[in-house]
Amino acid sequence: MSRTALRICPLCEATCGLTLTIEGTRVTGARGDRDDIFSQGFICPKGASFGELDGDPDRLRTPLVRRNGELGEASWEEAFDLIAARIRPLIESYGPNAVGVVLGNPNVHTVAGALYPPALLAALGTRSLFTASTLDQMPKHVSSGLLFGDAFAIPVPDLDRTDHLLLLGANPLDSNGSLCTAGDFPGRLKALRKRGGTLTVVDPRRTRTAKIADRHLAIRPGTDALLLAALAHTLFEEKLTDLGALEGHVEGVEEVRDAVRDFTPEAVASACDLTADEIRTLARDLAAAPTAAVYGRVGSSTVEYGTLTNWLVDVLNVLTGNLDRPGGALFPLSATDRKPRPAGPGRGFALGRWKSRVSGHPEAKGELPTAALAEEIEVPGDGQIRALITVAANPVLSAPDGDRLDRALTGLDLMVSVDPYLNETSCHADVVLPPPRPSQSAHFDFAFNTFAVHNQVRYSRPAVPLEDGRMDESEILARLVLAVSGMHGADPDAVDTMVIEQTLAKAGAPKEMAAELTGRTGPERRLDLMLRLGPYDLTLDQLLDHPHGIDLGPLQPRIPQILKTRSGRIELFPAPIAADLPRLHSALAAGRPDSLVLVGRRHLRSNNSWMHNVPTLNGGSNTCTLQVHPDDATRLGLTDGAPARIKGEGGALEVPVEVTDAVRTGVVSLPHGWGHDRPGTRGAVAAARPGVNVNQLLDGSLLDPLSGTSVLNGFPVEVAPLS
Repeated sequence: MSRTALRICPLCEATCGLTLTIEGTRVTGARGDRDDIFSQGFICPKGASFGELDGDPDRLRTPLVRRNGELGEASWEEAFDLIAARIRPLIESYGPNAVGVVLGNPNVHTVAGALYPPALLAALGTRSLFTASTLDQMPKHVSSGLLFGDAFAIPVPDLDRTDHLLLLGANPLDSNGSLCTAGDFPGRLKALRKRGGTLTVVDPRRTRTAKIADRHLAIRPGTDALLLAALAHTLFEEKLTDLGALEGHVEGVEEVRDAVRDFTPEAVASACDLTADEIRTLARDLAAAPTAAVYGRVGSSTVEYGTLTNWLVDVLNVLTGNLDRPGGALFPLSATDRKPRPAGPGRGFALGRWKSRVSGHPEAKGELPTAALAEEIEVPGDGQIRALITVAANPVLSAPDGDRLDRALTGLDLMVSVDPYLNETSCHADVVLPPPRPSQSAHFDFAFNTFAVHNQVRYSRPAVPLEDGRMDESEILARLVLAVSGMHGADPDAVDTMVIEQTLAKAGAPKEMAAELTGRTGPERRLDLMLRLGPYDLTLDQLLDHPHGIDLGPLQPRIPQILKTRSGRIELFPAPIAADLPRLHSALAAGRPDSLVLVGRRHLRSNNSWMHNVPTLNGGSNTCTLQVHPDDATRLGLTDGAPARIKGEGGALEVPVEVTDAVRTGVVSLPHGWGHDRPGTRGAVAAARPGVNVNQLLDGSLLDPLSGTSVLNGFPVEVAPLS
């Protein structure tokens, strides 16, 4: 007999509400939840394939332990006994930094991934932390930290009320949004245009988003910072700046004016491959719009000037008076955020508090560049990484020079992976701990609600019960915390109890409050506590009484309360930015290079490397091809469908060519997340159409210096037909 259950989709950042159809313990269908207060029935192909992904026969169902060099099934007790027995002696012999931790993108899509890694890192005491952020979004965190004093104070465009939206390096019709959580992002963009607003897209490809835009500027990749600096220059030059309500809350405006003085539209036009008139017109339109928002994402972060680009995004929002006002870019207020503090000076944001051991890369937000992981494992010396814990991470595919990392992982004394798949990274582990399928897990968006375009809160309990012999992801991570901390064998609830006590003490709340918390599990009790301490005074029971969510209202201005800078103001021209600007001046002097440059691309049917094993999603337009403009194809002798050889600083690949005018001249495009042809993995569908790993074209040496983010877009390549 079939039944239905509600579930928030965990497959991208849009967090859409789903209605699942369940037969026994099998999810047989998924449709959009029309009553969901945020997504209102919207669904994309990923959400529609929820049941197929949930029931993937290649998902691991029992732990794996390496014996005599081979991974084999084991009990949970054997797996955790091995971890506890081997990791503590390593820490005691070589120190806590000898244990590295890698956190992958899917962590922010699960309750356990949000709640337990902080406890794991605290138990280890390691500074050897690497995450997907330095392959994606760290420039935005660094920019926000420097401007606002808080790396997580990230303004998002007020999609439902803005009059002019400028998108750079973003393709939300395929990605559904990133660092901008919006159920039905495509519908919101169409509504913007329907109400008479303007959509401007800056992208070297004519993406699905660019096709619906009022204006598409096909910029040369990697030059977004030059364009934004020229826009700021024009606003100053033509006296179009107007801080509005921000007047009195900003310092450094005159310093920014001086800093962008040389970046005239004429000066940047050649490098950007845009006309000076196009640049001036865009600046004037932003200033003239009743409200406007500038928004940049992956394409503006994973470039040589990633932090400068993200800084300039918010400089423009400030100069036009659109930061922190309805219709502009505002700061969401999640139900699990702390109550707003009184306005005033804060502790500020520190950058580079320590450096990586081998290459001396500065930390950002407590993290080291993922591109440095291989050398930290390979190079002997004090602090060498000898053990590695990966949680929902696949850096062999997602980081530059996966071949080097692939080799480095074989030299570890111990590796533990928490992953449902035996993928290109977890296949090296000594212990693999598989979490259950998504239908068997509770869901709450701790991370994405802090980036939502409308304040709301929703919670889903597991739709399907765990089978005998399976373990919830929260228990897996809690037991892992105990195993590495010397408390192996203790009740995993002890981790939640400890965190609850620490949270109450930090908040100055009475200890007795712990007894009032409801919930069936430790994570539910922790969620209940965060809701009670949050800005809306909610409880878990209220969420359970509203299965389609609670509407908390549109985004509201939050400055100056949100500012944590030492001055208590927006510090528009922080010292690290000033120190990095000479690099951008050098790019201005260099002009336009002649080489081909490569950009990635996003597919609607995938999210990084972990959805290529679903038959429904691994097909259609979701293909690993090298897109080349017809003019470049003719010049290089490339033929549609024929193989080509593409070479970068890190290596070369052979890939089929797709000749299309969707990509501009001088640019080629290859999607990320592919390369499923390494031995030792278990993914039959992905292996049948492996594609190639675009990151193997990189050697990992090219980073944005402030954020440590790998340059994955806008780097030079050579392309030739394969005879």
